[in-house]
Amino acid sequence: MGARQADRRKFLKGGAALAGGLTLGAVEPALGQTPAADGFIKGNEELVLYGERSRFVTSVRIPHAPGGRPSPDAYGKYFHIAAPLQDSVGTITPSSLHFVGTTRGAFIPDIDPQEHRLMIHGMVDRPLVFTMADLKRLPSETRPHFIECAGNRSRSRYKTVQETHGMTSCAEWTGVPLSLLLKEAGVKGGASWIVAEGSEEVKGASSIPMAKAMDDCLVAYGMNGEAVRPQNGFPLRLLVPGFEGIFNSKYLRRIKVVDRYYMTYNDYGHLNRRDDQVGAALGMLIGPKSVITFPSGGQQLPDRGFYEVSGLAWSGGGAIRRVEVSTDGGRRWADAEIRGTAHRMAHTRFSFQWTWDGQETELLSRCTDETGQVQPTRSQIAEFFGERADDESFRVRGMDNSIQPWRVASDGSVHNAIT
Repeated sequence: MGARQADRRKFLKGGAALAGGLTLGAVEPALGQTPAADGFIKGNEELVLYGERSRFVTSVRIPHAPGGRPSPDAYGKYFHIAAPLQDSVGTITPSSLHFVGTTRGAFIPDIDPQEHRLMIHGMVDRPLVFTMADLKRLPSETRPHFIECAGNRSRSRYKTVQETHGMTSCAEWTGVPLSLLLKEAGVKGGASWIVAEGSEEVKGASSIPMAKAMDDCLVAYGMNGEAVRPQNGFPLRLLVPGFEGIFNSKYLRRIKVVDRYYMTYNDYGHLNRRDDQVGAALGMLIGPKSVITFPSGGQQLPDRGFYEVSGLAWSGGGAIRRVEVSTDGGRRWADAEIRGTAHRMAHTRFSFQWTWDGQETELLSRCTDETGQVQPTRSQIAEFFGERADDESFRVRGMDNSIQPWRVASDGSVHNAIT
């Protein structure tokens, strides 16, 4: 072996040792990933049966209670579980990190897919009952869509983007278009709504306009290339793209076609709307929303210089058409770059090239969707309701899609700038 080759190997070994010396602390191995003495992971049954992530990757969900309810509560139940948006890359949330909304009951239903049935009845010509095998024989579609809980909102006490915005996730969903099933059943004239019900202990049904049901709703059995996870509705859930998360019924077992809006368990007292069809149709769609995930609250910039600002944007009104970023507290705005394809009702990744001068500043983002809606500031929302955003009693009503400010301190630490 030549001297040059020997020197090269010595350099590589030294580089590896240096890299190891820069770690902040020892990381416990993930399940099934025991490092061997030679530096390689030993193969085992866990890795063969269902792949594990690297032991150096530690992103996890956190218990979250947007309305102030303890999580876990007095009964030991987690109200919500928030996704780690600060660690996200791309637009798809891994199934194991997807946020989880409250299950209507004490436990997640343990459903045998061979026994599960979906019934469609009410104002139809032919009431139908589908098995899972029946549904999987039908033409399917695969689409990326976000789901967001109505409680996803920023408050001054929240420190990280996981706390302010972690109740949204985006997955690739596979299933049968609801319109296909409704057409097969034959919707009768005068039918204008559907009521969708899951298999939870408390039958948390949701009313959905027929126009939406016949447009882009999906009866989904697949999530990110595998079966829907139990926490997210196994074996079957309803996807209502762009609508508040509570309308996306999990453990879907029944759809009733009706001629009017029904105030269901999920709807009552939840959306602050009038108890009629006009009022019911208001507020279902999630307005345009974006958030910078890097740099964001709780993160640290090591020094002044170049950074790629990155974040996510989404809207119930369709695809994101524009994202703007301000690096001076909103005085000036510049277009960010949309990364990849901006799909309808899906998370869209954006980035912006920024050179930080080391001075304290605020970072903000705002987006515009394909309908022309622009993400508002908290002040604009307050003004709409005749209030003041700087009033301690002010709270954004309904869905909160206001612009999120992050304050970058002169020492590089990043903080929630909502006061």
